[in-house]
Amino acid sequence: MQVRKQQLKWDMEQDWFQIGKGVCQGCILTPCLFNLYAEYIMRNTGLDEAQAGINIAGRNINNLRYADDTSFMAESEEELKSFLMKVKEESEKVGLKLNIQKTKIIASSPITLWQVDGKTVANFILRGSKITLDCDCRHEIKDTLSLEGKL
Repeated sequence: MQVRKQQLKWDMEQDWFQIGKGVCQGCILTPCLFNLYAEYIMRNTGLDEAQAGINIAGRNINNLRYADDTSFMAESEEELKSFLMKVKEESEKVGLKLNIQKTKIIASSPITLWQVDGKTVANFILRGSKITLDCDCRHEIKDTLSLEGKL
């Protein structure tokens, strides 16, 4: 496929170039395409049917997704490793790469079974809220109240 590149100056400059893959920066298709791929990957992992994860109100929840962030929840280290490996394999099939170095793990006990360069942390920020190992929200309330005076 060939596309004509146009630059606005005093006159119009036009030349031809080859498109490899991808979309233009800022294109509104980008998040839509990413969501389609993410949904395809998650369905192919079989995690939706899996009886794994954390039981909340009688329903097993093993992943939560928002934009390009995915959170996996598991009862055991083996279960979490299995989730990540399935997602990694399915991602590679469609040309995407799971970046383990950017992966953060919060665990109630030390991760010992697998060699991963993922960072084990005591807390992290997810969509503006601090998620902690002890699930305590007092620090979140204090932070919010301290910001109130700065507004």
